[in-house]
Amino acid sequence: MTGNRSARIRLRVAEQAALRGARVGVVDVCTAAVAALPVGGAGVSAMSPRTASHPLCSTDDVSERLEELQLTLGEGPRVDAFAHGSAVLTPDLRSSRLSYHWPVFAEAALDAGVRAVFAFPLQIGAISPGVLDLYSSMPVELDVEQLADALAFADFTTLVLLDTHIDRPGDRPDDLSPDGRQEDLGSYRAKIDQATGILTVQLGVGIDVAFVRLRAHAYATGVRLADVAADVVAHRLRLSPDSDSDSDSDSDDDPDFGSGSGSGSGSGEEPRDDED
Repeated sequence: MTGNRSARIRLRVAEQAALRGARVGVVDVCTAAVAALPVGGAGVSAMSPRTASHPLCSTDDVSERLEELQLTLGEGPRVDAFAHGSAVLTPDLRSSRLSYHWPVFAEAALDAGVRAVFAFPLQIGAISPGVLDLYSSMPVELDVEQLADALAFADFTTLVLLDTHIDRPGDRPDDLSPDGRQEDLGSYRAKIDQATGILTVQLGVGIDVAFVRLRAHAYATGVRLADVAADVVAHRLRLSPDSDSDSDSDSDDDPDFGSGSGSGSGSGEEPRDDED
């Protein structure tokens, strides 16, 4: 059942990418989620516990406003989902309890035309790169199947955000591996985790900040995240701890990677409903 759901979600996202005539991106996952679920919009933000979150995409003006509100106010379902590592389900923002829990956000979101918000943390191993937000202009509850689909969209968003190899829109489903991907996620994840661990020592920062730096370098240079990670692991690339300028270097030329440590962990908490 899980495999069928993942394949169905994957197909929906690929169809959206095909309409754009581009490789699958986070915006395609958001658009497909809106089409498949009883929601009006979606947004994704990259997040880190030590740096400001960064909105990556939104499907409409309201979802864009929703992302900005939570970034500006520092409260809301997205903030809680990231902090607790579990989904935050808010079927109706007019709940009296929420006016105390999110005193500023709840009112601002209602003013923006939002009545329901569902936030899903993006997680893979110890890495938590962000949150997927879904909203509705009307009170709504996700049933069991819809919630399972939403979680599957969040999982796929994580893979896209981490730049895992995703087949082009024209690829045939028969060409896919049993888990829906052609690249071994375990190997990819190990490479990213190893590089992130090296950067915690090299930069003297925590694991989340190290991962942000890894992503930032990949984005700035236009190099695939896995390839940047491989360069870090092989000591072909060293990131500077005190500036934005990074340089390629061989470990024989600069063997001292400094000292420091970082740690992080994902949470396996079940989704919680803020309406309870």
